[in-house]
Amino acid sequence: MLWDEKAGFNAAPSASPKLTSASEGRSSNDVAKLVQRGVDQMNRNDDAGASSTFKQVLKSDPGNKYAWYNLGVIAQQSNKPTSARRAYEEALKTDPRFGPALFNEAVLLQASNPDRAIALLKRAVASNPKASTAYFLMGEILAKKGSKRDAKEAFARAVAIDPHLRSHVPAGLLS
Repeated sequence: MLWDEKAGFNAAPSASPKLTSASEGRSSNDVAKLVQRGVDQMNRNDDAGASSTFKQVLKSDPGNKYAWYNLGVIAQQSNKPTSARRAYEEALKTDPRFGPALFNEAVLLQASNPDRAIALLKRAVASNPKASTAYFLMGEILAKKGSKRDAKEAFARAVAIDPHLRSHVPAGLLS
């Protein structure tokens, strides 16, 4: 499960004109084009090419949250959780409210550090109150921790935002 701006999971955010300042002679427009090229490469399952492109972005713009985030996605999908977490943390240094990185890092930590995962998800929904899948994942983690009341509240918020999630809520955890 990966982040999607609309649903809250499963897609990489595309390049945005609101990128951090570029250096080494590249304009922010050039950097945005490189980020988009990397996203296009990811969409064609060319992870090696995408990784190379995102590293090229970071040479010009070391704080580019999109490049860091997408390197995290590539690492996460390649079962390299340590590298993925490091990349998401770099994205969050640039933008501590960047929902996609918050969500994906929470996915990585849900089993090993559920309290940290919940804290990340709370930050994600604070920055995007309509992130239904962030509420849903929070409900799942809270339920596993035995916090039934809090889990019910998180699931209720998820379903209120996206009624299609109702069928995925575990029995007895929806009011």
